Amino acid sequence: MTVLTPIPQSQLADQVEPGVTGASCSLQRTGSLWQLGIEAQELTTAVSQLAEQLESDDAEVRAQALAELEAALLAEESNKAALAAKADATCWVIEHLRGQAAYRQQQAKRLNALASCDASRADLLEESLVFVLTQLQPAATRFSFPNHELTSRKSSAVVIDDEEALDPKWLAVKTTSQPDKAAIKEALKAGRQIEGAQLLSRRSWRIC
Repeated sequence: MTVLTPIPQSQLADQVEPGVTGASCSLQRTGSLWQLGIEAQELTTAVSQLAEQLESDDAEVRAQALAELEAALLAEESNKAALAAKADATCWVIEHLRGQAAYRQQQAKRLNALASCDASRADLLEESLVFVLTQLQPAATRFSFPNHELTSRKSSAVVIDDEEALDPKWLAVKTTSQPDKAAIKEALKAGRQIEGAQLLSRRSWRIC
């Protein structure tokens, strides 16, 4: 996993060309600081800081961050080396964020599994406790302890023993439908016009 180490604001400030303002300022090059290694670290840190702003609740902040990223790339349209460096730094941040997301998803699954085990054990303990207490006091509907109370309420539920044995009048009929996208796709590719559907061509990208 790529670890992004923030650099001091004073160093970030040094990246900005004197007199440069607007959307592309935080990713501008100065020449003197753009050395191998330092250049990549500074660019990656700047992109990472802009990426954090994409999570802002303020739509203007998100729009400004996107505009700055785009402007930084467009500013190097005539400089292939600089454009490649900025694009590469952006790819590093994307890979880092996706790696972090995958790690957190794994952690979430692990925590969900642990939570499920905890809940299951709690349910089993409660069932065991209720079984013992109701065996001792069958007529009780509430049990009081020094720090807790165990209460109950009566409810009723229908249990279907044999659905096929039920008279049809007791059956609720449900019907569902959904577009057959596979068939529609083949028909559209064959040149047929289908009202309410169209065939869109997309290109997918991935960083490798």
